[in-house]
Amino acid sequence: MVQTFNTTVIGLNNMNKINSFRIKCVFLASLCLTMTIACVSSDNLRHSLDTKQSIQRIENSLSEAVLIKGQALKTYSIEERLTHHNIPGLSVAVAYDGEVLWSKGYGMADVAESREMTPETMLLAGSISKPIAALRALQLHDEGRMKLDVNVNQYLTSWQVPDNEYTDVEKVTIRRILNHTAGLTVWGFPGYDKGDDVPSTVEVLEGKGNTDAVTVFRSPGEAWQYSGGGYTIMQLAIADVENMDFATSLKQHVLSPLNMQKSTFENPLPEQYHSIAATGYRENGDEVEGKWPIYPEMAAAGLWTTAEELLLYGIEIQRIMDTQTDGVISYKTATEMLTPGLKNHGLGPVVDDDRFRHSGADEGFRALFVGWRNQPYVAVIMVNSDVGAIISEVIRAIAAEYNLPGYELIEKEVIALSSEALAKFVGIYDSGIDGTFEILQVENGLSIFVRDFEFTAPLLPQSENVFFEKSTGIELTFVMEDGTPTEIQWRGLTATRVD
Repeated sequence: MVQTFNTTVIGLNNMNKINSFRIKCVFLASLCLTMTIACVSSDNLRHSLDTKQSIQRIENSLSEAVLIKGQALKTYSIEERLTHHNIPGLSVAVAYDGEVLWSKGYGMADVAESREMTPETMLLAGSISKPIAALRALQLHDEGRMKLDVNVNQYLTSWQVPDNEYTDVEKVTIRRILNHTAGLTVWGFPGYDKGDDVPSTVEVLEGKGNTDAVTVFRSPGEAWQYSGGGYTIMQLAIADVENMDFATSLKQHVLSPLNMQKSTFENPLPEQYHSIAATGYRENGDEVEGKWPIYPEMAAAGLWTTAEELLLYGIEIQRIMDTQTDGVISYKTATEMLTPGLKNHGLGPVVDDDRFRHSGADEGFRALFVGWRNQPYVAVIMVNSDVGAIISEVIRAIAAEYNLPGYELIEKEVIALSSEALAKFVGIYDSGIDGTFEILQVENGLSIFVRDFEFTAPLLPQSENVFFEKSTGIELTFVMEDGTPTEIQWRGLTATRVD
């Protein structure tokens, strides 16, 4: 009995010790969990505060691209620049390390309806449609159904690229279409208004819409020439190969896999999206006829999306390249896509050592997409206006905040030229397929008027024959013969004086 009692007592004592130990363990585990949660919450809070402060700095540090030597740099808020440029609304989104870091809307999506711009507002992406549409052609290449380097007519059943003296040896191919070396005409499209007779893809290519027929005007592969007409040929090739409507194909194979749920290539825009679509505005503040244009040239200019959803394209391409694994396209094809050709054009995006990117301009809309190659950042900026000046100001502020290359401030010196010296540059200059523009004389310098875009910008002199545009820093060099300007050269392009 005694032994039993002692055993019981010892057992009870051990149980008490065990229970006490368990309680301590549970307490310590709970304490550790609480501390971990507190640390995570603290980290999240700090990250949230850092992001909020970054946004505030970006919002209040907009500037023009050029700092005039001897002058202090002027910075502005987003609201100030929206007012200055007469831009109704702006949508901005930034991603970091595969995740959306922040997105925000500013101003109005529709002025008359008092509808604010939000991250959920859909806008036309303009020519950013091209690199997104290119993904489907590259997917078909991965599948062995559309080779990049054969005659595109092999894939066209409802229409054929007309052969001529330029196609006797070299052919129009998907690769050349994607990087704009196919020698094709029609660089851009003006869109159609609500109520217009909207042509089919074949009718667009045959010149039965509001643009000329798409033809080969020089030997394919010979040189670079931007061509929305080429991407419209690709649009038809994709539809013919798949025996499917282009917009449906892109929804199934590109937009949905990228989780771009509020994005569509459908034109006219389906009614289900009207309540969240931004209205486009002209430079003078007038609404675009019917609130937004219609683009049957969907691959070239017809993508409706949000700034935040466009980030997903950049995130996916960065993931494929960083991990060297296949995704929406294969790693091998993505590497080809990001290999720069003439004028730094890859197979869809513009590419350099630091970035892959594309800008967009539709009637009443402007946009910019930038993905960095060596830093895990992506940025998208979109406006519902023909005036896109604020876009370069915002991307410069974003790049400065996150220490990203490609948008550094430029310092230039302005010289004084007499009225007589300025007058000799006045005239009309023709750049061929890119259209014409006019040089005008204004106070303190010149002004350039681009007729096709109804765009005007001042030009300041930095030497006797070199002028620059202050908001972008683009330089225009006048080629002189016997003291008279005969050409203008800028960024590898040339325009000849015609008047």
